[in-house]
Order: sequence, then C-alpha cells, then structure tokens
Amino acid sequence: MFSIGEFARHGRVSVRMLRHYDAIGLLRPAKVDAGTGYRLYAAGQLADLNRVIALKDLGFTLTQVQAILAEQVTAAELRGMLKLRRAEIQTQIAAETAKLARVEARLMTIEDEASAVADGVVVKRLPALRVAELSGIATGFEPEAITPVIQPLYCTLWQELASSGLNAAGPALAHYDDAPSRDGSIVVHAGVQVAAGDDIGPDRTTADHGFAIVELPAVDEAATIIHHGSMDDVLVTGQALARWIDANGYRSAGYVREITLEWSPDPDCWVTELQQPIYAP
Repeated sequence: MFSIGEFARHGRVSVRMLRHYDAIGLLRPAKVDAGTGYRLYAAGQLADLNRVIALKDLGFTLTQVQAILAEQVTAAELRGMLKLRRAEIQTQIAAETAKLARVEARLMTIEDEASAVADGVVVKRLPALRVAELSGIATGFEPEAITPVIQPLYCTLWQELASSGLNAAGPALAHYDDAPSRDGSIVVHAGVQVAAGDDIGPDRTTADHGFAIVELPAVDEAATIIHHGSMDDVLVTGQALARWIDANGYRSAGYVREITLEWSPDPDCWVTELQQPIYAP
C-alpha cells in the first residue's frame, strides 16, 4: 500500500488532486487508516488513475469521466473512445493551425502594405492558350476556400492526362470565373497547357477522361508579377500588384491567372506568375 504522497509521486499527479478525486467519489483510496485518517492506495489503482487523467486530458469533464468509469468500460472500449477523441482533437488542431496561418498571412499583408513595392511588375500581352482543365466550385476567392478545391482537381487532372496519352505542352495554369449562382462562389479551373495540334486519339473524347479542352483567348494587356512560395501566402504579392495597377492608372479586367513556373513537393519552393488582365480607362 502507498501513502497518498507516495501514490501521487508514482502517478505523477498532485496530492491535492487525489484529495479532490476522493471528495467527489471519482477515485477513493483503497483504505483509510481508522486511527490516523491517512489515505492508503493500492498499486492496482494506478490503472484507474491513468484512465481518469487520460479522459480528463482529452476534454471530458470530471462528471463525464465518473459516468464513463461507472459503466465499467473495457480497456478495448476505452481505447476506442480515446482514439475517437484523439481524432477530434487532431481535427481541431489542424483547423486552428490553418486559421493561425490565415491570420499570419493577413498580418503580414498589413505590416507590409505601407512599404511593399511591386518590384518586377511587367505589362505584357498574353497569347491564346489551349488548355486541358478540370473545374470545381469554391465558396469564395480566399486562399482557404481555393486551396481545398484546386489541389484535388490538379491531382485528378494529372492522372487523367496520363491515362489519355495527352502530353502537357506548358506549365499548369489556374484561372477563375464568378459562379452562375452569383452567391459569391467562384468557379475554379485547374488546367495545363496542351499543344494546339495534339489530341487524345481518334476513338476517344475528353468526356471519356473527365477533363475539358478549352481555348483561353489572348489578353492584350496584363500586369504580371512573380510570387515565391505557397499560394496560401499570395496575399502580399497580389495586393502589391493591385497597388501598382492603381498607381499606374490601370483597372483590373476580371480575375488573375496563375501560372506555375516552378513546382516542388514543398510549397515554400513554388514559383508562380500572377497575370492580371488590365485596361486603361
């Protein structure tokens, strides 16, 4: 048997916590000395203590912990509950991490807005392009709305192109349109340039592979700038380009096109050209 102090040390908890658990009936000592009133614990109660701490650390209230333990759940059932709760917490952490990244991106934009200079802006004509593409709907034009839509589209597109035998003739290209619903949703087009004379065979059509072949028209004038890094962090570059457009007397004409110049498994190594169609009013 262990004194409450010894049991607390073995369980890596505080004596105060053990006294509280005893008071609410959650983990009572194995024996209380009738003469001294000292609490004594058995080594086997460490397993009960471990269950209490694990459930509490996973977000269950002490009342819930008491109810769970009262049902005498098996170790297998408890492991299943803990794994489920762990998955929920991991999902919450991922969501909060993504939210933190968005806050940091906005903060970076705010910190840089007074000093950011759109160095390297080039105004040029964009040629017409033949593009194989897949399309989807995003709830908005924020990076956190675009990324979960466009990444699966590209994964599927590359697989479909490989199975069709159609070869890419240029870099990946993303472009956007307002959704017909006019509720703020965006049509996301994930594409890759293909050769003007290329096809997918005499007996096959794009419908057999799920992608479409579209002709993007030429753009007489576009203000372009190079963005380095993940597209989740594109705000600073995109807004610097917007300030350049406004400062030089231009207006934007529709959504920006995004040309992938360099791709890597590490998004921080991406190089993307933003191509904003413009006109002089």
